[in-house]
Amino acid sequence: MSDTALLRIGILAAGLLLIAAILLFGRPRKPAQGKRREPAESGERPRREPVLGVGEEAGEGVAGAEAGEVAAQQELGLPDVEAPGSELGKRATQDFDKIVSLYVAARAGLSLRGEDIVVAAEKTGLVFGYMNVFHRMVEGHPERGPIFSMASIMKPGSFDMAHIREMETPAIAFFLTLPAPMTALDAWEKMLPTVQRMAELLDGVVLDDSRNALGRQRIAHIRDELRAYDRQHQAPPLTKPPRW
Repeated sequence: MSDTALLRIGILAAGLLLIAAILLFGRPRKPAQGKRREPAESGERPRREPVLGVGEEAGEGVAGAEAGEVAAQQELGLPDVEAPGSELGKRATQDFDKIVSLYVAARAGLSLRGEDIVVAAEKTGLVFGYMNVFHRMVEGHPERGPIFSMASIMKPGSFDMAHIREMETPAIAFFLTLPAPMTALDAWEKMLPTVQRMAELLDGVVLDDSRNALGRQRIAHIRDELRAYDRQHQAPPLTKPPRW
């Protein structure tokens, strides 16, 4: 089986994991008794895909993970990030009816290194938060939830800052769930340049949701789809009062 085929199989499997993760976004935690329950808020060949790995073993404890995270940040000069329990980037609601996804894959024979991903994420305005993945927030209005998010395609998809130096992944995934905190087309116009810039910084290749190199024709097609989505979901015009 070719390297490209292996990568596509891996990304397809990761896509299923991402959908499962998205279903958890915004899912409200079980409220304490007596408390009110809040509403859930390029044409170049990609690299070969190794078998999807298993995430770090659990059981180290939150205190140890936080200490390791701080040490890694200081040693690597990484940006400050939210604590593992952060709500930053949590969706206001788990209801969505469309997912738009893109990938940045490493070139043949290479991997994307965790510390490089974190630095590139900071440069492109992504913030680390809910579910230990990265998010693009609405500037000045983080309470509206993420415009889009970024995760690793390797299990479990999150970024373990305590072990970020050891992390490698064949690709990272960007996913936009609709409805978003802005129009679908505006959200896409925020995500696309971010993905392209991440690919430049990481020397990777941008792939579409079919795991093919993202080209102009596909970009135009996605824009048309999102314009249609916005037309279907825009508020109906107000009825004019009758004239007497």
